[in-house]
Amino acid sequence: MAEIIAIPSGEQETWSFDQLTKSEFFHQKLHEWGMLETAYQIEEVRGETLDWDLEKLGISLKAWDKIIHRGIKPVVTFAHPQVLMSVPRAVGYYRMLALVSQKSMSRVGLPGTRYERENVFPDLQVALMIARHLNRLISHLVEADEQINAREFDLWRGMAAGSQAQGSWQNAKGHQTEIVVKGILQRRLREKRIVLEETADGQRMRLRDGREVIFANEPDIGIYSGAKVVAAVEIKGGIDTAGVLERVGAAIKSLSRAKEANPESVTVLILQGVSVTQRAIDDLRTNRNAVNHWFSVERLLEDQETREEFFRLLNV
Repeated sequence: MAEIIAIPSGEQETWSFDQLTKSEFFHQKLHEWGMLETAYQIEEVRGETLDWDLEKLGISLKAWDKIIHRGIKPVVTFAHPQVLMSVPRAVGYYRMLALVSQKSMSRVGLPGTRYERENVFPDLQVALMIARHLNRLISHLVEADEQINAREFDLWRGMAAGSQAQGSWQNAKGHQTEIVVKGILQRRLREKRIVLEETADGQRMRLRDGREVIFANEPDIGIYSGAKVVAAVEIKGGIDTAGVLERVGAAIKSLSRAKEANPESVTVLILQGVSVTQRAIDDLRTNRNAVNHWFSVERLLEDQETREEFFRLLNV
């Protein structure tokens, strides 16, 4: 039976936990946005077969010459409509290379967020408008560097991605713990290649063994075999010790409903260790029939063995 190892509360522990969840959140965004996969696909494009009309594409001659003389593939640096229309998330790749945000693109009349999702592509007219705008910005950046280096492009995109992830982090305030834990499981399922199909938002995943994983509320994570719940996970954030008993009580009620639906279901509670009190642990031990296993988020993030145990309980 897995139990939380309580972590003494205090400012240092609170900041340490914030760092843990934030770094994991940023890491998840890297994978969610498919940054590496998109970069690899763009590098494989045979750019020499494309028509590079510099004026039409908004590319300055000075920037073009500088890239060519450095032996850098133009397609890695400048957006081309055909690439935007064929490589998943290519719009996001060049937007980040231009060091501009999704919001700023919308404000100049070129919203492209939907095209930064997998398998959603702009038509030729929109692709040309986006390419022209981003190429003007990228040309300026290339011209500004005396010695341009292809490795620098990774830093440009990394800076833009970090800024975007920070915005997502702020928007998720109050729900970061839940988002991070769900993201850990979603990435596990995808990396193990056991997802047969999933919804566009990733909130429902059908697995190859017939089970379905639903990321929702009550429970926060539910795994179903047909209509029967076989595993339920509740995630309770919050670092204040004053409200921990209320959070534990709410989790016990939710997981009790899963047990009522299927007494054989596996129930798991995940709490922030910095908020756990001895009274909360006592309540959990008293309600072991409802809450079979519990972990601290800190251990789940820091300790690989704890994470593997969590996956084992869910049979993933």
